Formats: sequence, C-alpha cells, structure tokens
Amino acid sequence: MSELLLLNGPNLGILGRREPEVYGTDTLADIEAAVAAEVAGRGWKVVSVQRESEGQLIEAVQDAWDSSVGAIVNPGALMIAGWGLRDALAAYPRPFVEVHLSNVWARESFRHESVLAPLASGVIVGLGALGYRLAAQALLAKVPAS
Repeated sequence: MSELLLLNGPNLGILGRREPEVYGTDTLADIEAAVAAEVAGRGWKVVSVQRESEGQLIEAVQDAWDSSVGAIVNPGALMIAGWGLRDALAAYPRPFVEVHLSNVWARESFRHESVLAPLASGVIVGLGALGYRLAAQALLAKVPAS
C-alpha cells in the first residue's frame, strides 16, 4: 500500500478550537478522515503528521522519502520563514500540494509570500478544509496509478 503524507505545521493540531472564524470548525481528525476517504480508492494510506517544531516536520518529510507517493503540506506560519522545511521539500522526490485553510492574501501582508510555494505542484488557499480534499484530488491526478 502506498502512503500519502499529510503534513501540518504549528498550531494546526488545535483546529476546530483555534479561531474558527478564520480556520473553520473542522478538526485535524476531520480533515484526515476526509483525505483518507478521498484517496482510499487508489489504495493509498494517509500518514498524518502534525508538529509544532520545524525540525520534526523535516524528519517526517525525510521519513516519507521512499514510502510516500506525494504529500499535502500545510506549513502554517512556516510558509513565511521555514527555510529548513523548504530545503527538505526541495529534495523530496515526490509531488506535494501546499494548502492553507484561510486566504492568506486577504490577511496580514506578512502572510503574502510562501517560501514553499515555488516548489509545490500547486497551492490551494482560502477554501477551508475542502482545500485538503482538493489537494488529494490533484495528487490522485498527478501521480500515475500503479
């Protein structure tokens, strides 16, 4: 069975409770279940990793190097200055889609640039939890069936 890495950065473990007016009411467990349902037909297993530390996220990318078909990455605030995570994803040999629950361009100006986006196969912002499902659909289309 192939694995899809679902990588979530700082503060995303408290989704559903954290500023629901910005991030919605879906929990990370809700999102994981939705992504798993989206990719089940391909036989992909979702490996979900949420960490507050950039170093632990880098380790998750490296651990998924050989076992994963691709990744959905919500780096949270690490999109702004997560240079170590950026370097890990630059070396990651699979496609990944960057996802943000809120429309980062409708928010504070410091959120308007992602150091990861130029490396991503695509970026989905502002669609809430639906963005993760759309990212899964994009990866299903991008990764050849085996």
